[in-house]
Amino acid sequence: MGAQDRLSPAAPGSSPRPDTVGGVQQDELFTVNEDVAPPPVSDEPHSPPQPPPGSPLAVRMRPRTLDEVVGQQHLLGDGAPLRRLVEGAAPASVLLYGPPGTGKTTLANLVSTATGRRFVALSALSAGVKEVRGVIEEARRRRKYNSEDTVLFIDEVHRFSKTQQDALLGAVEDRTVLLVAATTENPSFSVVSPLLSRSLVLQLRPLTDDDIAGLVDRALTDERGLGGTLELTDDARAHLIRLASGDARRALTALEAAADAASVTDHGVIDLETVEATVDKAAVRYDRDGDQHYDVISAFIKSIRGSDVDAALHYLARMIEAGEDPRFIARRLVVHASEDIGMADPTALQSAVAAAHAVQFIGMPEGRLALAQATVHLTTAPKSNAVIAGIDAALSDVRGGGIGTVPPHLRDGHYAGAAKLGHAQGYRYPHDVAEGVLAQQYPPDELVGRDYYNPTSRGAERTLAERVPKLRRTIRGGS
Repeated sequence: MGAQDRLSPAAPGSSPRPDTVGGVQQDELFTVNEDVAPPPVSDEPHSPPQPPPGSPLAVRMRPRTLDEVVGQQHLLGDGAPLRRLVEGAAPASVLLYGPPGTGKTTLANLVSTATGRRFVALSALSAGVKEVRGVIEEARRRRKYNSEDTVLFIDEVHRFSKTQQDALLGAVEDRTVLLVAATTENPSFSVVSPLLSRSLVLQLRPLTDDDIAGLVDRALTDERGLGGTLELTDDARAHLIRLASGDARRALTALEAAADAASVTDHGVIDLETVEATVDKAAVRYDRDGDQHYDVISAFIKSIRGSDVDAALHYLARMIEAGEDPRFIARRLVVHASEDIGMADPTALQSAVAAAHAVQFIGMPEGRLALAQATVHLTTAPKSNAVIAGIDAALSDVRGGGIGTVPPHLRDGHYAGAAKLGHAQGYRYPHDVAEGVLAQQYPPDELVGRDYYNPTSRGAERTLAERVPKLRRTIRGGS
């Protein structure tokens, strides 16, 4: 059976049948929204398909228009590429890059709805090259005979192999399909370069707490949602928002589970205990904008400084569970690596920076592993504050006027006339001597003999505690 036969459109007036791919019903591999196939000539606006009864709350509450979309205002402002794409004014393939639950599938649906295109969604987990080519062949046929265009949505496109991604190139190039691909991973590393160059790459951001709150409130009252049949207490609402961590689908799924539990009671109220019981998580008493935010991060840093690895992991877990921004945690680890460890273990900074990059690259929840590894490294590392003490002492002198002039032999001599001014004259090149260190004045006259860095005898800094005084004696001409 050919691809054209497999995906032939339903006859006018007949009920749409499920398409098949290789003998498998298409809804197991991809879904076709027959409501948007080909629109009749009419003055009525094109309507999005209605989810069938019994659909999950997150599906029922999916925005039908741009006005219902929350968040992503950096991409949906007037004249922005994504707004123009959704409104059908800029037909271009696009890669939507962002964490789960930020609206990638919703925006793909809005593109097809706004432009009147047929919508096909492929699963990167179950579809192969054969399925990709079958969809493209059918899209080409419909375009030729029905003047019908196709939006091809591929979720988790980073899971496609290079061969599968290459199979899309021709159809994207000639716009046989308008590709809307979604990925939770950086497309620069997970999508082939030719496909990147043919697509707009737009990064979606996690939804804010206010965005999630608006979604929860709308779902409570909207007829598509709970229709005002249940009340949500303030502490339960706050806990749902914390649990969501910027993921709209997670918030609505948790709300639906709590609503199902509350609906069998007489009082019709979703309280904190109901939410905790249904989502199997305890509420973490943590306010990202209040005292708990500062108290917990303070305890976290002080536990690392005090070398208590168990306490440090406890406070890390509290922040992760409460939905603290992992990038904030990573930044504190990077600061701490220099502030309280420094040269006692120079690899601590590398570990912290690597954790920060890992969090940015892979996101959560897997990012917790890199954060935990860096936390253990920093907590168990030898400690020294010599680096921060040294730079702060130098800054204190500079701010107090201890600046002075650069010694003439250290000044730039790479311009005409420098020699006449005495610049760079008499400079001694350290590599000319076997030791690589020689007597020479480096600081301004006012600061000769001033010591800023005083290494401790802990960890790798023990070697520096012996070496630095010897260096100073040689450089300053001492015995």
